[in-house]
Amino acid sequence: MRHCLLKPRLLLLPLCLAACAPAQDTFAGVQRIVAIGDIHGDYDRLVDLLRTANLIDKQNAWAGGATHLVLDGDMVDRGPATRKVLDLLMALQAQAPGAGGAVHPLLGNHEAMDIIGDLRYVSKGDWESYRSSDSKKLLEEAAKSALEELNASGTPPPNAEAFLQDFKSKRPLGWVEQRLLFGFSGKYGKWLRQQNAIIKINDSIFMHAGISPKYAASTRDEINRRVREELDDPAKRADGMITTEEGPLWYRDLLAAPESQAGLAAHVDQVLKVQQAQRIIVGHSVVPAILPRFGGKVIAIDVGLSAPFKGPPAFLLIEGARFSVIHRGHRLDFPADGRGVLQYLRAVAAIDPKNSALRKLLSR
Repeated sequence: MRHCLLKPRLLLLPLCLAACAPAQDTFAGVQRIVAIGDIHGDYDRLVDLLRTANLIDKQNAWAGGATHLVLDGDMVDRGPATRKVLDLLMALQAQAPGAGGAVHPLLGNHEAMDIIGDLRYVSKGDWESYRSSDSKKLLEEAAKSALEELNASGTPPPNAEAFLQDFKSKRPLGWVEQRLLFGFSGKYGKWLRQQNAIIKINDSIFMHAGISPKYAASTRDEINRRVREELDDPAKRADGMITTEEGPLWYRDLLAAPESQAGLAAHVDQVLKVQQAQRIIVGHSVVPAILPRFGGKVIAIDVGLSAPFKGPPAFLLIEGARFSVIHRGHRLDFPADGRGVLQYLRAVAAIDPKNSALRKLLSR
């Protein structure tokens, strides 16, 4: 893998400010939907779920026909195999339309973090996957370029050698390669910038976290456009969507706040009215099992299924008007209308007796 030696401004900032062309964000008449929560770099779990859902064959090629597969964000970080996860999803997204299907890898807060350079959650295994035979040389050159930039700006460090050593000590081998891959023209950066943060399939909204009161009036087009603009242009991130807790990649109150919280149920209704949908399906906040909230107007699908969280393998399946959950390979009817939740959770507990978080929920 060959790389040019980039100036630090090219490593830290987008290579240009032009936003990607908008992707389709509304789909109707879809007969089968598979929705999977936060994968977080767990390639083996992803492959297992896709095979369980009959979406890939033994060669990991698309076998899902006209199914629409939704990844509800946070495909990257924490786990050891982000590159393999993204490579597989890129391949499947290219293959699925030929069979009438589609793959929707939605942007979560961790995709945004990797793009803009917040690398706190990149795992040791991921760093290893980005390393190349040139990693040491690339990092040394990046340090020298950073020093040259400071000198040229008239703000040289007090001790040049100490600056170089500090720069390299704070960045693992593979850092330059990772920044290039997630850069504006990089393999993953370019592809991720083409994805949506929010989509509508039939009468359901899918997104990573949720829509806060601050953005309750925003349309899907507005949300997707602003997310792309902020990913491309650091100047637009101040009080923007991709870094604030009120933004659609971060907002947690749809799952974390009590349903009885003043004004929250009315807010959910307002969001659904603007989006012209019946429900919103989100990840981001770990729950012990796929759960309905607000009478099924919100569905939580992040069960912490990746290895770092040690949650169960589970995904949401929508076939026409029927909602099901596949939990540890068992198919259960899902109470999408909010009725029969206790019965459903007891059924989940019967096939997942070691799920302590679920036992705690049932004991309330």
